[in-house]
Amino acid sequence: MVHLTSSIATSLRPSPAGAAIELTGLRKSFGLVRAVDGLDLSIAPGEIVAVLGPNGAGKSTTTELITGLVQPDAGSAQVFGLPPRTAIERGLVGVMLQAGALLHEATVRDVLRLMHGLHAHPLPLEEVIERADLRSFWKTRTEKLSGGQAQRLRYALALMSDPQLLILDEPTVGMDVEIRRAFWASMRDFIADGRTVVFATHYLDEADAEADRIVVLARGRVIADGTPAAIKTRVADRTITLADHGASLADLAALPAVISAERAGSRLLLRTTDSDTTLRGLISEHPAAAEIEVVSASLEDAFLTLTHDQPEEL
Repeated sequence: MVHLTSSIATSLRPSPAGAAIELTGLRKSFGLVRAVDGLDLSIAPGEIVAVLGPNGAGKSTTTELITGLVQPDAGSAQVFGLPPRTAIERGLVGVMLQAGALLHEATVRDVLRLMHGLHAHPLPLEEVIERADLRSFWKTRTEKLSGGQAQRLRYALALMSDPQLLILDEPTVGMDVEIRRAFWASMRDFIADGRTVVFATHYLDEADAEADRIVVLARGRVIADGTPAAIKTRVADRTITLADHGASLADLAALPAVISAERAGSRLLLRTTDSDTTLRGLISEHPAAAEIEVVSASLEDAFLTLTHDQPEEL
């Protein structure tokens, strides 16, 4: 049975002061490739932030800079006012990496017990097991885990230090729909008392549903930053759909404010910059129009618009 949640009341250490993450003028290059290019970003305690970007946008390098795995060429990174490695050593940060290596030839139980003993103030082991729902494969060797099970083990390891900041890289890759939903339910329960979450994902529906704030990266820079609703308003276009009543696509494309018209199965799709103006023209010129719907831009629409045709490095 999937639950991935817990009613256990966790006893937290006092919350540290300062911004959860403060990046200032951050730059990092690998040879001729500039992965992070003057990145400024401040994340307050208690925020749930989704970091989006195409491949090569700098998401992974930014995560490595925040966690102290690599050092910046210029600028600074602080976590709760501390150098990243200090914050990690104090157990303030939990990290779940998509490709994080797991000990081979060891069971889930062995891995958890070993890692639990390395933390100064870990959560009770039973709570970690319950929150990540590991009991059903507790005795399984790590190399025998499915993709979703391995992710749940990584999630457990990220929770273990009782962190104030969780950094998650593609946390639900390999999970089916039911497990994904259970994962986010568990996450919401764990952070309900004000912990901070920063997660990177290619599932834009997750970002839309779970994040308070979305940061979009491209070519190592922040190109958009705001609530999911604010990001979606960056795309003014809307789509009017209606039942196909045999109208000419050329006639529909000639309606006021219409950018494009196309057929999709039994529906007609009109992309418009002003849905009210288009609707008035549609009803006037095509009285047979029926089953009309107006669809706002999705987060995917906004993401594709924002990241399309980013300027090349000079």
